Amino acid sequence: MSDFSLVSVAPVYNRVPKVTVDFWLIKLMAVTVGETAADFLSQNLGLGLSATSWIMSGLLIAALILQFSQKKYVPSIYWLAVVLISVVGTLVTDNLVDNMGVSLQTTTIVFSIALAATFAVWYAFEKTLSIHTIFTGRREGFYWLAILFTFALGTAAGDLAAEGLGLGYLTAGLMYGAVIFIITAAYYILGMNGILAFWLAYILTRPMGASFGDLLSQSKADGGLGFGTVITSALFLTAIVVIISYMTVTHQGMEKREERT
Repeated sequence: MSDFSLVSVAPVYNRVPKVTVDFWLIKLMAVTVGETAADFLSQNLGLGLSATSWIMSGLLIAALILQFSQKKYVPSIYWLAVVLISVVGTLVTDNLVDNMGVSLQTTTIVFSIALAATFAVWYAFEKTLSIHTIFTGRREGFYWLAILFTFALGTAAGDLAAEGLGLGYLTAGLMYGAVIFIITAAYYILGMNGILAFWLAYILTRPMGASFGDLLSQSKADGGLGFGTVITSALFLTAIVVIISYMTVTHQGMEKREERT
């Protein structure tokens, strides 16, 4: 009789989605909603920045608790957390600038340092920043902290370019889009490191989305197209729901690896 024992193989799933075209589409729409929804709640509904921040932070905490309880990528739960963290990231920057009088230049620098520090500590503990290896609670914690800082930084950088530097929403959005195009070309043509390319593009989609969100929602007098936060938020939320439904049905974006037990 053979002395070899049977070894069971348990599937271990990545807790965040694969990077696909769908991923970038829904991410761009989520960051745009983050910008317009924050303005809608605080201004149109008259809740104010402080009350809106407390409410949305509470919802985000609840969504993250639900997300962390999952052992694999669940599209509806994951993207709900992304949309909420996008809104909260916007509100963090808006509170610093509008309520506390911190300049856009300062907030951009501070959040850049905070994001860099997060990556440094993440790498020191895990020896990788790859989103294809988010299999543990600690790695997921670093992941979501980095996401929060990318949204806060993106809001500050987007507003700094469009308003602080006077480029306007369209020019600022196109500028960030051009940089993302260069990064994409560097990855596919020049062999740029995939992890570096991903995080640079991820960071820059936030100010690009914020700029285009403001372009659509702000009044014509303020340099926008005047669609308002209600229509803009509703359009992008509808598109997000449609893509999430498609991902749920097709299991698009799920990754797993095999681990012996």
